[in-house]
Amino acid sequence: MSLDQNINNELKEAMLSKNEIKLRTIKAIKAAFLIAKTEKGASGEITAEQEIKILQKLFNQRKESFDIFTKENRPELAIKEKEEMDVISSYLPKQLDDEALKSIVQASISETGASSIKDMGKVIGMVSKKVAGQAEGARISAMVKELLGA
Repeated sequence: MSLDQNINNELKEAMLSKNEIKLRTIKAIKAAFLIAKTEKGASGEITAEQEIKILQKLFNQRKESFDIFTKENRPELAIKEKEEMDVISSYLPKQLDDEALKSIVQASISETGASSIKDMGKVIGMVSKKVAGQAEGARISAMVKELLGA
């Protein structure tokens, strides 16, 4: 069962259980999936990779809002964003720990023959494809920078 179908089932369950947080978040996810399916040049279907990218984007939007609301001392809004982040993260792949990510980055560095910070883009691109949603871009970038000795 694809994530899109799973989201539809979860939406029904959230409606029946009257879980406002999950319902609100799943509706946002469904809307983002629908936009991706119907945008210009789209085939009407989205791949698993696209689903993960959309979920990561939604998660990052909420994380950014959460940080802003926390900084601006708006706890009622920050709580709402945190709740939605928790629901979205339940659909994302499990995040890699630092050791696993480090070994993937080291393997990618040796595969690309990267030797300096100038090669960072090639390594990040390769690692991003390998981990496919299991690590945030900022973590990947920081790890590559550290291992290339920047």
